[in-house]
Amino acid sequence: MIVRDAERDLPFCIESVRGVVDEIVIADTGSTDNTIELARSLGARVFSIPWENDFALARNLSLGKVTADWVLSMDADERLDPAAARRLPPLLANPKARAYQVPIRNYVLSLNERIWDRPAKPNDSPLPEAKKYPAYVDHENVRLFRRDPQLYFVGRVHETVGIRILETGGGLGRADFFIHHFGLAVDPHTQNRKNNFYRELSVQKVREMPRSAQAHFELGMVETSLEGALGCFEQACELKPDFAEAWTFAGMMHRKLGNFEKALDAFTRGGRLAPANSLAAESLGDVQYDLGDFRQAEKEYRRARKLGRARAGLDSKLGLAQIRNGHAAEGLERLRKAIAREPGNAELHDRLIAACVWLNRPRDAAAAAEEKLVQTIPTETDYLRAASIYAQLQDLPRAAEILTSGLAQFPEAEKLRAGLEEIGFQQTRA
Repeated sequence: MIVRDAERDLPFCIESVRGVVDEIVIADTGSTDNTIELARSLGARVFSIPWENDFALARNLSLGKVTADWVLSMDADERLDPAAARRLPPLLANPKARAYQVPIRNYVLSLNERIWDRPAKPNDSPLPEAKKYPAYVDHENVRLFRRDPQLYFVGRVHETVGIRILETGGGLGRADFFIHHFGLAVDPHTQNRKNNFYRELSVQKVREMPRSAQAHFELGMVETSLEGALGCFEQACELKPDFAEAWTFAGMMHRKLGNFEKALDAFTRGGRLAPANSLAAESLGDVQYDLGDFRQAEKEYRRARKLGRARAGLDSKLGLAQIRNGHAAEGLERLRKAIAREPGNAELHDRLIAACVWLNRPRDAAAAAEEKLVQTIPTETDYLRAASIYAQLQDLPRAAEILTSGLAQFPEAEKLRAGLEEIGFQQTRA
């Protein structure tokens, strides 16, 4: 392990491997808390190394202290699953194996979250520490490998031994245990700080590995501008034309920039390369909806549902497409069921309001707009929209009530105040 200021997590991580491993080797990169003393008291061999903005360098320095035949690489905010105790010995006894991909469960705070192109799944973990999280996103990484001079970490950030496995040939298996990771279940401020740090390292990684499509893709994922991210994803596609995820994310950037035809081309390429990927199918449906091809959009949304979990967000998109294809009752029912599943999801309410407006059902739109005010954390715009719909219905008293409620929440909102004054003027004239 490499650690820094990890005294809160370290005891739980070490306890999860106790009795499973023969030695615990920890490289500390500059802790200012009690991490070093705590790690030693828990039976780890600890040494200090300088931090040089390079995760691979730090991990390789820690590898130099290992004496065991096999290495299990972990972080302090991770826990080894209890099942690993009985599943590790057969893996290590395989004479043909040099390394194993290990499944990792990354716990997140919402079922709507993704990690790259992977959607969240409902959390079914029996691990006590994990039960409070509603969902997780899984991925795999080479975490278990033989101690071998040819096997070491590559990459300043998102470092991996996998590249060396490919370069030196063979022996890569898949482990049948997994690691629990809690480091992504953080507040937005902490996540933004991490992303900024990773962006700095990713820029350096691209300079060091300019021909690596993966390095360009990783930078794109933390880029702060749409144009910058698009450039990274397009470079990744150029370097590796069969990089399905890069095509999909390039399409997302094109769509956000309003380049719908280019987005359609990118999503189509990504979908061909990864026909079983639900995000690629859903993204293709999104841009087809933007282009007015509602029948094809509905088809892609249905395909995405079959490929992945039927998320409330995806179902609401399908409901919109059904309405635009002439199936209003079925589409509205699907939109309402999506909201019932996730009543606090503002985007779902917005789609129902838009559908009612498009269908020229202003009273339904007004009811949907009010429901959003109650079930979500409303914005100034939400109050304005609800009041505007009631004003169109000539229900000025209700519009005034909504604007008054909005001003109680946003006392400095000039648009709300102006709207209330306009309604008062109209009521006086009437």
